[in-house]
Amino acid sequence: MNEVLKAIRTRRSVKRYKPDLPDEASIRQVAEAGSCAASGMNAQSPIILAVADRALRDRLSALNAGVLGSDSDPFYGAPAVLVVLADRNRPTHVYDGSLVMGNMMLAAHALGLGSCWIHRAKEVFESDEGRAILKALGVEGEYEGIGHLVLGFPEGELPAEKPRKADYIRYIR
Repeated sequence: MNEVLKAIRTRRSVKRYKPDLPDEASIRQVAEAGSCAASGMNAQSPIILAVADRALRDRLSALNAGVLGSDSDPFYGAPAVLVVLADRNRPTHVYDGSLVMGNMMLAAHALGLGSCWIHRAKEVFESDEGRAILKALGVEGEYEGIGHLVLGFPEGELPAEKPRKADYIRYIR
């Protein structure tokens, strides 16, 4: 089977991570794969924040948990997070950012890393604290949070593939 198709079929969302931070080169490779995603009119509206700093990672996790009304770690213990934001002035910004997330999940899997798309980035970066984080990082503009991609080494086995629903694909002749 083609390696790309194999990666697509075998990638899983990982919800348990070892505490070890992947090396910077691997994190960069995953982010660079995201930067290769298609975007409406090639406007490249998304940006990716590669967060390997534990204090900032923990702060983002706490903000995300706050949206849920929880105090647990919604990042499942993953030591790194790639935050995808996209310029809300582009009509395709959500789609563009979603393609970035998909590319990064596949790249992480290809490198032997686990990943999981964690939602609520929109709410996190619409909060006063989220906007303050962006400002402190020098991110200016009208960006909307698309997703947090948590990243690290999987703890344990990957989940088995779940069957696809019978009418998922409807072939029209």
